[in-house]
Amino acid sequence: MSEYKYNRVFLIVMDSVGIGEAPDAADFNDIGANTLGHIAEHMNGLHMPHMAQLGLGLIGDIKGVEKTEHPLAYYGKMQEASNGKDTMTGHWEIMGLYIEKPFKVFPEGFPDELLQELERRSGRKIIGNKPASGTAILDELGKEHMETGALIVYTSADSVLQIAAHEDVVPLDELYSICETARELTLDPKYMVGRIIARPFVGEPGSFKRTPNRHDYALKPFGRTVMNGMKDSGLDVISIGKISDIYDGEGITSSRRTVSNMDGMDKVIETLGEEFTGLSFANLVDFDALYGHRRDPEGYGKALEEFDARLPEVFEKMKEDDLLIITADHGNDPVHHGTDHTREYVPLLVYSKKHKHTEQLPLADTFADIGATIADNFRTEKPEYGKSFLSRLQ
Repeated sequence: MSEYKYNRVFLIVMDSVGIGEAPDAADFNDIGANTLGHIAEHMNGLHMPHMAQLGLGLIGDIKGVEKTEHPLAYYGKMQEASNGKDTMTGHWEIMGLYIEKPFKVFPEGFPDELLQELERRSGRKIIGNKPASGTAILDELGKEHMETGALIVYTSADSVLQIAAHEDVVPLDELYSICETARELTLDPKYMVGRIIARPFVGEPGSFKRTPNRHDYALKPFGRTVMNGMKDSGLDVISIGKISDIYDGEGITSSRRTVSNMDGMDKVIETLGEEFTGLSFANLVDFDALYGHRRDPEGYGKALEEFDARLPEVFEKMKEDDLLIITADHGNDPVHHGTDHTREYVPLLVYSKKHKHTEQLPLADTFADIGATIADNFRTEKPEYGKSFLSRLQ
């Protein structure tokens, strides 16, 4: 007999796959948001037979996703308790933390007073200051940067401040030092930036190339997460995709980078074939980064169908005492106004080959119920927030 009810837990976060406006959507200007529902309408029906089998269609009305009478998984939805709708907030809450002050995003660029102070302390002018793709902004401003030595500052749809500089113009040590200054300045609650990124590049105008000398200045989680307790107890915590970045490496025992959703699924399937005891935690970011923010419901729908098509490989490799949890971290409705995340419920599907029957789980009032359940299963330190649903799983 195994020491734990489930020896291995496979947690997959479908980044931004919300399932309808949360009760407090109005506070976030997100009334009417429904990521899955609106994509399905746009596609004239989503073809996700395996998610349907698990019970996805029973959580909400999704055109094309049938409401099965015999779901393979326990199913339900979760409401975010924290005051934010970004990736870090959602993920930190999943692992038992509660974020009262949201990380800020800067769709109009950063405030003048912040950049003026950064200019004063770095002794360099700043150009850019807008959301942009890293390669596009080099094409646009790289030449000016080389001529003037001004720093290229830009952001994305996430809570990040990125500083790009040519390695021959701003030596790496200087760039890193400027980023450390930016990190220090943006800890001020009025800025609350999740991550500073040094983005060095080389080459000539027209053929600039980013180098591997990127450096991230993240925030460590403000408290211990369920993963810290697991690692301290000698269990495995495997990060797949950007999980390690989101928690700044805290509580993680091994990390695997991914280049796409499908690569992420390859890595999940690889870990299914490995011997370990603990958690495999994957984030599939393409839904959010490539389709949600870009307001591309067609691309988003196809990506959901591609994800669904990989699930049989997961089921096939699962052992009797494995647990699969599929959820999301926020919404990002590609037919909603703007380009930002949306405040939504997220789906919760919980599957194991050993389950004898399944049912609807009560509405979770925090994402932390997942972390609490994982901690309960491995008998590790309980998070401050969240209620375990382990005893319901039969």
